[in-house]
Amino acid sequence: MTVTLGSAVADPGEIDVGRLEVGANRHGQDVGLPVAVVNGASDGKRLYLQAVSDGNELNGLGVIRRVVPRLDPADLAGELLIVGVVNYYGFEVAEHRNPVDDRKLNRTFPGDEEGTTSERIAATVFEAAQTADLILDLHQGSTSRMIEEVRVRCGRRHSMHSECLRLAKVFGCGYVLDQKGPEGQLARVAPDDGIPTVDPELGGSVGFDEESVQTGVEGVFNVLRYYDFLDGETPTDRQTRAKRFDQYGAPAGGLVDYVAELGDRVDSDDTLFEVTDPFGEVIAEVTADNSGVFWRSRRLPQVAVGEYVCSVGTNVDSY
Repeated sequence: MTVTLGSAVADPGEIDVGRLEVGANRHGQDVGLPVAVVNGASDGKRLYLQAVSDGNELNGLGVIRRVVPRLDPADLAGELLIVGVVNYYGFEVAEHRNPVDDRKLNRTFPGDEEGTTSERIAATVFEAAQTADLILDLHQGSTSRMIEEVRVRCGRRHSMHSECLRLAKVFGCGYVLDQKGPEGQLARVAPDDGIPTVDPELGGSVGFDEESVQTGVEGVFNVLRYYDFLDGETPTDRQTRAKRFDQYGAPAGGLVDYVAELGDRVDSDDTLFEVTDPFGEVIAEVTADNSGVFWRSRRLPQVAVGEYVCSVGTNVDSY
């Protein structure tokens, strides 16, 4: 069967790249997202893979540009539909949100073909995603520092929860956040259509982080092997799972010194960070409310009072 995505067209055993039109820019020029279709030589499942729905989260794009050249359609069963950059406008100016309508694109699914720019993009890519058996929506922790994890966003009472949790385990970052996501996230919306969907958060960096990109590449190939797109075995190692976050802000303005490091296990009342004045005097100390894993922290040290500093993943177990 011939598979198409925008202008990319591939017969069995072929790969093609093209553009998926999503409207026009302020110059009246057509805007097309970069897409690829990999059509395996034999029948199998369909995987939809996308990156950069948040315009400054680039590690997912780093994964795609490493994965696609390694794929040989002759060795593949099934099909891959890939959108390399979803948030076209945010990507162009290296901003998290779409600057045209000031929307966070990963809060707009399933989209609206007659809505704002972001809603129209979401509607167009979601039409393709709905045809898949599995969805990977590649993200990172924006420009903050963050551990590598996979997010299951459908909620633990959802009928697709166990399948989404299995997909997260197969991807295999080592950490999973199992918490119902905000409305409009692809990883929350697509399971309503019966499609296991997860949101790998590949660290946090400014630009590409090679270690996080490699983790994502391995994760995609883990999925391809486990779900029989490719031959081979995928280990399903136990993952550390958090079911919610505790977030911490600065109780005083100044400069942050972290006591805990990313991935550290912390207990209640353990010191997470201190705030100093410009001359090194400690003016505030923040301790953990609950035990958990030190999950995420801001990159720059300077903070105003009340500004976000870090997060601890709590209600931790392994599965």
